[in-house]
Amino acid sequence: VTECRPHSSLSRELSRSEEAFDWVSGFSDPLSGEVKPRILLMGLRRSGKSSIQKVVFHKMSPNETLFLESTNKICREDVSNSSFVSFQIWDFPGQIDFFDPTFDYEMIFRGTGALIFVIDSQDDYVEALSRLHLTVTRAYKVNPEINFEVFIHKVDGLSDDAKIEKQRDIHKRANDDLADAGLEKIHLSLYLTSIYDHSIFEAFSKVVQKLIPQLPTLENLLNIFISNSGIEKAFLFDVVSKIYIATDSSPVDMQTYELCCDMIDVVIDISCIYGLTEEEAGQPYDKESMAIIHLNNTTVMYLKEVTKFLALVCFLREESFERKGLIDYNFHCFKNAIQEVFDVRVKVQKNRKLLSQRRWSKQASIESSAATTERRPIGGITCQSTIFKST
Repeated sequence: VTECRPHSSLSRELSRSEEAFDWVSGFSDPLSGEVKPRILLMGLRRSGKSSIQKVVFHKMSPNETLFLESTNKICREDVSNSSFVSFQIWDFPGQIDFFDPTFDYEMIFRGTGALIFVIDSQDDYVEALSRLHLTVTRAYKVNPEINFEVFIHKVDGLSDDAKIEKQRDIHKRANDDLADAGLEKIHLSLYLTSIYDHSIFEAFSKVVQKLIPQLPTLENLLNIFISNSGIEKAFLFDVVSKIYIATDSSPVDMQTYELCCDMIDVVIDISCIYGLTEEEAGQPYDKESMAIIHLNNTTVMYLKEVTKFLALVCFLREESFERKGLIDYNFHCFKNAIQEVFDVRVKVQKNRKLLSQRRWSKQASIESSAATTERRPIGGITCQSTIFKST
């Protein structure tokens, strides 16, 4: 769900009470009980913010982003692709000064889980660093729990040495500015990104992982699974966005991640062509989805469906794949464990829903009582009593 609003109308909305703001931004439904973390996309004009959003979450071809117009409205999008990937993205136009008095920037930052600041690596980034410092310092004062992420974007046209040099320079300048302001405790995570390769997907994966409270449990389950199955590397992918929400504790290799993304594309494309009949209107990815790819270096890629939105992609040697029965049994145990994690999350959401219903019911009752003025005769004297809402 994508919603774009002029900044003037959004500023009026942000000036409402905090409860009303939480209703709009914290919950997809005020009584749903599911709190969605908010991710802010910020940066100067033409830095590539909207292109990132279109490529990652709308499957737009990178070449098509060349025809995107500059964003002049604040766009809010709900991303709810899987059981674990559920958040909102707010895309802020670069020309808007959201520290203007007409904006209540404290309400913007108060409910934010991650702030992504996009810097155009092919442009002079002095002004961008100044805006980054202003944004980070004010956001931190409002909400110290925000994860600050910096995308050094459009690096596809730079050499490897130039990429490293720019990352080192931006990292040094940004941290020096924070140190001068006495804010050394703020941590900035920097990523080299481009929409023309998988670096933007990997960067977004790491951003989203920090917003998943079940991440340590998922990583531990993956470690147990691969250690008992002879598997070298395993990823838990969100099939729709190709964001991996968890992986085991071994380091992630960029080429390995790219192979996983390509495998998911192959599975979806072949399923769309051969897996659905004309009478079927189902999804190309379901509980029967499975794929095996043998690479020319004695490595086997193995994909299995975990939920209707999640897939497990594994890398292992051919000699280990000979014990496929053991791997499938361990996968069955792993899948059941994932379901238990999901069940716990559902129970938490139900409890939140009940608490939300009680809160809104109580608030409505108090407001109704506060608006009621009773006139009672006492001993021949008319006495007026008013119930006030406590502040």
